[in-house]
Amino acid sequence: MSGISTHVLDTSRGLPGIDIRVVLERESAPGQWHRLTDARTDADGRVKTLLPTGQGLELGAYRLTFDTEPYFAKSGVTTFFPSVAVAFRVMDSSRHHHVPLLVSPFGYSTYRGT
Repeated sequence: MSGISTHVLDTSRGLPGIDIRVVLERESAPGQWHRLTDARTDADGRVKTLLPTGQGLELGAYRLTFDTEPYFAKSGVTTFFPSVAVAFRVMDSSRHHHVPLLVSPFGYSTYRGT
């Protein structure tokens, strides 16, 4: 079954972003987001499955919000971005959607992964 996954890499340290809360939402109407689930990244900085058990991937817009401030605070680092929201569109529900986040205290980037 196809789904949604993510991976967080702390580019300032060259290490996985461990124990970062990630919230998955789906847009139910323009500008209206419905929370589907939340999870925490594992020891490798990954969340392998974000869709709730038994829920299929539907076409439409989704958003991942990464709670980055507590992650950096654990190391005594102040971050410019307390959270990072990444919205993306599922146009083919038969494909898996991997959305990695590269993050540092003063920047971030993302891309469509495999």
